[in-house]
Amino acid sequence: RSTHVPVGEDQVLHLELAQDIAQHFNKMYGEFFPVPKAILSTTKKIKSLRDPTVKMSKSDPQKLATVNIADSPDEIVLKFRKAVTDFTSEVTYDPDGRPGVSNLVSIHAAVTGLSIKEVLHQSAGLDTAHYKMVVAESVIQKFAPIRNEIKKLQEDKSHLIKVLEDGAQKAKELAAPIYQEIRRLVGFQ
Repeated sequence: RSTHVPVGEDQVLHLELAQDIAQHFNKMYGEFFPVPKAILSTTKKIKSLRDPTVKMSKSDPQKLATVNIADSPDEIVLKFRKAVTDFTSEVTYDPDGRPGVSNLVSIHAAVTGLSIKEVLHQSAGLDTAHYKMVVAESVIQKFAPIRNEIKKLQEDKSHLIKVLEDGAQKAKELAAPIYQEIRRLVGFQ
């Protein structure tokens, strides 16, 4: 019964389906479900490191195209070192004219929380080869706590199972009264 849902642009259609279902149900049985609204990230789609004209995708067959949270620091450095840019060494932001470098700037801004303008100011004087390493290091720092938590959870399977079981129980407790109310509203009780 969420009122706001964080989604990427490619998930908006799914949310619109949920909105339609909620509105249809509410029209038939009275106001019950809130119509969820999208919370869209200010970060635009991150582009592939190997083809910055397309979205980065975990299903990309090119291993160097995508940075995964579980990647080691060495893998991240390699992927950014091999990231496609152009022959101009200056770091600028021009998504149409310089998609590769602009993608790096977008990634850097996303993982640091800085604006594009702030990122460009900080990277003034760097050539793209050095800038790739700056971006790689920022990504490594951003992913490190998440990667460490994943590793910790994978090493303690009993804790992970307990967390999943506790979560399932809480979900059941939250869903049961809503399910019963829906059954009552539609006349299944």
